[in-house]
Amino acid sequence: MLESLTLDGGQARLSEDAVAGLRARLLGGLVLASDSDYDAACKVWNGNVDRRPALIARCAEAADVQHAVTFAREHSLLLSVRGGGHSAPGYGVNDGGMVIDLTPMKQISVDPQSRTARVGGGVLWREFDAAAQVHGLATTGGTVSNTGVGGLTLGGGIGWLMGKHGATVDNLISAEVVTADGALVTASAAHNPDLFWALRGGGGNFGVVTSFEFRLHPVGQVVGGMLLYPLDQAGGMLRFYRDHAASLPDEAEVYAALLTAPEIGPVGALLMGYNGPVEEGLRVLAPWRNHGTPIADLVRPMSYSERQTLLDEPNAVHGLHRYWRSAFTEVLSDGLIDASLEAAGRFSSPLNALLFFYMHGAGTRVPATETAFSARAAQYDIDAIGCWSEPSESASHIAWVRGVWDRMEPHLQGRVYVNHIAVDDQPEKVRASFGDNYVRLRKVKAAYDPGNLFRMNSNIPPA
Repeated sequence: MLESLTLDGGQARLSEDAVAGLRARLLGGLVLASDSDYDAACKVWNGNVDRRPALIARCAEAADVQHAVTFAREHSLLLSVRGGGHSAPGYGVNDGGMVIDLTPMKQISVDPQSRTARVGGGVLWREFDAAAQVHGLATTGGTVSNTGVGGLTLGGGIGWLMGKHGATVDNLISAEVVTADGALVTASAAHNPDLFWALRGGGGNFGVVTSFEFRLHPVGQVVGGMLLYPLDQAGGMLRFYRDHAASLPDEAEVYAALLTAPEIGPVGALLMGYNGPVEEGLRVLAPWRNHGTPIADLVRPMSYSERQTLLDEPNAVHGLHRYWRSAFTEVLSDGLIDASLEAAGRFSSPLNALLFFYMHGAGTRVPATETAFSARAAQYDIDAIGCWSEPSESASHIAWVRGVWDRMEPHLQGRVYVNHIAVDDQPEKVRASFGDNYVRLRKVKAAYDPGNLFRMNSNIPPA
């Protein structure tokens, strides 16, 4: 017998024969605590997450996922699904249960004639971008390149192309899904449309997506980069951002941040992009670049793939320790700006950041009930992020974020982008974040996962 597994509801034992049988059925392999690669297999993007599952099923094909889901259900195992492993709360790993690891599923097929692509559940955005950009194509894919395609898509998907081409889910054509009963089904407008609706923003609540089919768009050279301002100009920068963000055309994206620049210290930053002709982009962004007296103007023409990596380092490096809080607001108030500036003046780590993502354009013109992703108003996604490298410092950095959030939260709404849920956000905040779609989502959950097997996520309990 294997040693006891700690589960949500008590103890379970797995026989060696049962585990051997699962191993024999998996093309991708099975990792146990006794294996030399176990420690590496447990690591996720957030280094502050340290959990020890009993089994890690490395899935190379959809049949592997079916076997693993069936095994987890039949043995009442706590189940996590890991694609890119980028979830800040660390949903892709658990203690004592099973992890379905999709990272071997790296299939990418691009059809330049139909401008579509099909990608496996373990693909990262930088891999997808590289394949699509060979043909001068792309789809909305977040703001850093090491995010998993699966997690970003299932949570809605906001990114550099959202203003022009909508959220990631607005470009999803179909998905192949392993549901809680182990069946492999297609979800699209024509097949299982209720499931397709729920997948587009409802997170990993409804099954394991083994492949995604996306609509692609022509995306060639773009404008990208950032302006850096001394901290004493950051208040004016944020107010300028607030006053002019609504005037941005669909092709333009401008995000704001308070962060630490090497050899300078805390600064204000405007992160800029334009998804259209370069000369037009430089003209549209000129008033922004002429505001104030920036320390540095790093805005220039570049490839789309390069722009997707601009924020990768140093803050988004895989394995750094992280804790963050997030919420939406439709108003960037003076009180919120002042609280943010005060926090930036006393960052606990040079990797900390306060981010302001303005959502506008095509992604906000979709009716809130058309997909499960309901964050369709023009608004700001606000993030207070603690980031550090030394595990021994976790308590102090987490305390910094919580203290900052206590001062920022009164100026925010009780809703959050599902992909930015914090590990200690309350269920009420999850419910509020799905808005009027929550009741319908619970019904879909009851149809496809009545036992709530898929609960390591921003969970939607079945109705």
